[in-house]
Amino acid sequence: MIKDSSILSHLYELQDIKYRNFQSGLIPTIDKEVVIGVRTPELRRLAREMVRDKEADNFIMGLPHKFFEENQLHAFIISQIPDFDMAVQAVDKFLPYIDNWATCDQMSPRIFAKNVDKLLPYIKKWLKSEHVYALRFAVLNLMRYFLDDNFDDKYVRMVLEIKSNDYYVNMMRAWYFATAVAKQYDAVFPIFQNKNLDAWTHNRAIQKAIESYRVSPKHKLELKKLKVKQCYLMMQ
Repeated sequence: MIKDSSILSHLYELQDIKYRNFQSGLIPTIDKEVVIGVRTPELRRLAREMVRDKEADNFIMGLPHKFFEENQLHAFIISQIPDFDMAVQAVDKFLPYIDNWATCDQMSPRIFAKNVDKLLPYIKKWLKSEHVYALRFAVLNLMRYFLDDNFDDKYVRMVLEIKSNDYYVNMMRAWYFATAVAKQYDAVFPIFQNKNLDAWTHNRAIQKAIESYRVSPKHKLELKKLKVKQCYLMMQ
């Protein structure tokens, strides 16, 4: 059993300095000094142990955390919560403390997939947030749960209507539209044709779609023709 007071010590026991140097370069929004350098499989394993040994509840009450790996543990613990109401409340409490794309994107409560109707009001609330990663998380969950059987044009419009100058928000929007055009081509392709997106997100989404194995060669050619020229980009 790992006591809450020794979790940080245990993280340092798992430290890989070379990995830390590599990883910190991928997460420029946080200081390198708060990255210990623990690989994701080790963090997931530790999170499972903490849940099993009843150490998780005390840990996630200890906000804010100092280290990136502590935030990762927090996200992985939340992802295991089996009750929807408890999970979404834990997410809601944690979102304001998330300061990087990795923690945001790797938090994925399994229980959400079985409760998409109950999740939707929270997504709508997060879409109104001024916090970058709450907004990013909202778009991520629209992409995860509302592009297949639960698809509706109105969800696409929710993402289309987001106005942000933040890189991490718009990169997620690009990822969303690249996935959307792969899964719902007929409904989403006109957005690219009509250039409804801002130019930066438009081009990034097309590039991601072109790189995707889920988009047919024919559709890739059609999308490639719609890329916006640099002169147009500079005017946005």
